[in-house]
Amino acid sequence: MPVPLKAGEVLRGRYKINRIIGQGGMGSIYLADDLRLEGRLCALKEVENDRSVPEDLLKEAREQFFREATVLARLDHPNLPKVSDYFSIGNRDYLVMDYVPGKDLRTMMMEARQANTFLTENDVLTWASQLADALTYLHSQDPPILHRDIKPSNLKVTPSGLVKLVDFGLVKFLAPGEVTVTILQGQGTALYTPLEQYGGDGGHTDVRSDIYAFGATLYHLLTNKAPADARERFLNPDSFVLPRSINPNISPRTERAILWAMGLHPSERPESVEQFRQSLLGDHPTIPAPYNRQITLRDALRLPPERSMAWVSLGLVLLSLVLTLLK
Repeated sequence: MPVPLKAGEVLRGRYKINRIIGQGGMGSIYLADDLRLEGRLCALKEVENDRSVPEDLLKEAREQFFREATVLARLDHPNLPKVSDYFSIGNRDYLVMDYVPGKDLRTMMMEARQANTFLTENDVLTWASQLADALTYLHSQDPPILHRDIKPSNLKVTPSGLVKLVDFGLVKFLAPGEVTVTILQGQGTALYTPLEQYGGDGGHTDVRSDIYAFGATLYHLLTNKAPADARERFLNPDSFVLPRSINPNISPRTERAILWAMGLHPSERPESVEQFRQSLLGDHPTIPAPYNRQITLRDALRLPPERSMAWVSLGLVLLSLVLTLLK
């Protein structure tokens, strides 16, 4: 792991390190004071390049970093932090973004769980609408931009209630029919990562990969429980627990929309974020039949005890009736 910068260090004669606010295997994220613009706080995302990589590959990776940083700097959306600068020092590259104050949604969810309650569906859907705005904007760029690491901890709510999708660490830029290299190598966070993203940079991902992570994030926020990851679901379908069996206050419509977004195969998901938003919030939602089905006895076994027993009892009565008719 790279040795982090110390508080008080100044980069490029402008950015004075305040403290670390995030850390990973390839670098850290720092809170810094902008000495040129008094009173402005910014977030510095650091990427340390692998010293063992051949020099020609390192040069190519750095050129790619600068190309993509240039694109990110052109983005302008209220639900995204503004990228204002980028530079390199030694073998480390830096991306400078607006610092976003407030709590991330993972922290808010954990506080709700500690209080033995859930975040309200109304609040979660309000945040979901703002996230949909940000993703629609990213996906509509030319070429489209994928975030690839949507999760509760990457969503911050400012004191004014504005949601910001932070951390561009796994951003990808889609060329027609293919996927280009990432700014930071990685596959996202397993709990929210679709199967096709497990292939790393060689796997084909598109806007539906972000939609899967969007749905998994809503599942976690509404239930206080992370969903079984895609690989586990593929190997063991029974590992997936229906959201309403954990939190019965979730509306059937919201549950159906989340199940649709979390389809294991991309073809089983909404084709766009806007289509997913309509399934959650639109006046005339259209959700495919498999996700509009009535609850089955198999589903009922995953419900809370009092509701589960009612369905099991009904199933036993029907089974008894069938056996009687067969005698």
